[in-house]
Amino acid sequence: LPQLGPHLPPRLTQQPWRLLYCTSRDGFSLRSLYRCGGQPGSPALLLIRDTEAQAFGAFCATAIHCSNGFYGTGETFLFSFSPELKVFRWTGRNNFFMKGDVDLLMVGGGSGRFGLWLDGDLHHGGSHPCETFDNETLSPQEEFCVQDVEVWGLA
Repeated sequence: LPQLGPHLPPRLTQQPWRLLYCTSRDGFSLRSLYRCGGQPGSPALLLIRDTEAQAFGAFCATAIHCSNGFYGTGETFLFSFSPELKVFRWTGRNNFFMKGDVDLLMVGGGSGRFGLWLDGDLHHGGSHPCETFDNETLSPQEEFCVQDVEVWGLA
């Protein structure tokens, strides 16, 4: 988290963060992640480690929740630590920030490709270059197996 500090919206830089959800404590389930995902309208940090020990994720300006359509704001961004921090910000090309249902959580999109996605049991995910963030693939492979997932929110 500390490395991300300078990249967060200025209003959040001095705020204390707390762990809202983690797979080791709360189990592997997207439904549980939504349940623990924080107060509506409160920002969230999604942190993923894959089975190759690569860490990456997304900053979401609003709580991660189930939705019919896309939600979020241009403050949303993707990031990876590989091995140093890389941040991929909104390009302005579309508004496909976040979308979630019980089987799939998506961050970023365009032309049928998602910047980051996780399946309903949080065991598999993927990352592709997408128009929303013009990102690189966040993980070493375009599809990855999940080691653990954490969601951080404001304390």
